[in-house]
Amino acid sequence: MTLLEKFGHDFMTPSDNRWRKLAFKTPLVLWRMGLGPLMGHIFVVITTKGRKSGEARHFMTEYYREGDKLYVVCAYGEKAQWYKNLMADPYATIQTWKGPERMKATRVTDTDEIMHMIAGFWKRDPVTVKWYFEAKGIDPTNPEDVAAKKDSLHILRFDPTDAPTPMPLTVDLAWIWPVLLLLRPRRRREKRR
Repeated sequence: MTLLEKFGHDFMTPSDNRWRKLAFKTPLVLWRMGLGPLMGHIFVVITTKGRKSGEARHFMTEYYREGDKLYVVCAYGEKAQWYKNLMADPYATIQTWKGPERMKATRVTDTDEIMHMIAGFWKRDPVTVKWYFEAKGIDPTNPEDVAAKKDSLHILRFDPTDAPTPMPLTVDLAWIWPVLLLLRPRRRREKRR
């Protein structure tokens, strides 16, 4: 049984479902609460410039880094708003555990580079890689299959740039931690007799 048969194709398609939207936004809230150094080993915050509004837009996804280049896979492809924003203006700010970096996004179309990225990502997260390529009907271990169907892939490479990029996501919710500590239930001490 494949992962898609087990969990369904529905998860790989955009949805207006409130719970799913909340699930995708929760990691950004945790980042804003100061957990970026922990989360940033697996996830990257990508800050783009909204193609219509010009406002900073934030999105979080898994990444694979090789040297100064960073790779991400856009599971929803051209339907994803952040992908559309990057196609309109490729300059973005990314944030990992290392902190913010100014980058320029480029769609990866070279088969050798795609295969190299797959190999690196596979070592890090084989389940997600398998799920993504199953959804696309591609065998990620077969270079000929990848080459024949690479137009359906939405893999982005981020390269360092000196060009201006949007302001990074700030840690503006760290004040919540002391409040949570004050509001936590306290254990009642039993009186010793």
